[in-house]
Amino acid sequence: SEFAKLFILVYIAGYLVRRKEEIANSMSGFAKPLLVLMAVSLLLLGQPDFGSAIVIMTASIGVVYLAGVPYRYFLPLVGACVTAVAIIATLQPYRLARLISFADPWEHHLDSGYQLTQALIAFGRGEWFGLGLGNSIQKLFFLPEAHTDFLFSIIAEELGVFGAGLVVILFACLVVRGLLLAQAARNKGLEFHAFLAYGIAIIFGVQASINLGVNLGVLPTKGLTLPLMSYGGNSLIVSCIMIAVLLRIDFESRQIIAAQVKGRAYV
Repeated sequence: SEFAKLFILVYIAGYLVRRKEEIANSMSGFAKPLLVLMAVSLLLLGQPDFGSAIVIMTASIGVVYLAGVPYRYFLPLVGACVTAVAIIATLQPYRLARLISFADPWEHHLDSGYQLTQALIAFGRGEWFGLGLGNSIQKLFFLPEAHTDFLFSIIAEELGVFGAGLVVILFACLVVRGLLLAQAARNKGLEFHAFLAYGIAIIFGVQASINLGVNLGVLPTKGLTLPLMSYGGNSLIVSCIMIAVLLRIDFESRQIIAAQVKGRAYV
């Protein structure tokens, strides 16, 4: 699923560039990439990996919106996706149990709400400045997945509100910088680069937001890692590849600027 996130973004960006006129003038041109996106989402749901399917769908819709697709096609897409997510979330009993326990985790603190209650205890123990790096108690087998899905609660326990807030600020800076790189590439006529950078920035923003929301108890539990921080080979590798792609997009945009400056100097 981690590699699927990157490859789907590459496909969507390429399609939006190659079929710009067809997308703007016909429903069929808009529907073709959605069929590919639907097929990938069904494969992810078969794993099952509901969280990654939501991230990929959100990032793809975001790129389509930023590409300037007509609203007469875009709004029905959003409505269909929201409806599909709501239906899928309630079809499986374990997903429904997560939604119920999310509403009141303390009522199910020994069952489906166990992870969330332990994460909230970690936040409470951290207070303002934390217990100190490496001094977490909750990661000593009290909190499951303390090194992956619920890493942020351990950061809050060890570094406190200020350390956790710094992590949120850094992720916000990463997302904003990615969007600015995308806009700069688009201004230079590099549309494929721009759409891909938009998608990568959205992926980082959505996945980090969902992970933080789950840790804080404002979103139902999902098996999504915290980008660049959670333990896990595929997640870390793909996150580093995405950062490398952003750096390459920035490099090629700067090359165009340098060539333009050089051309004016010759003139």
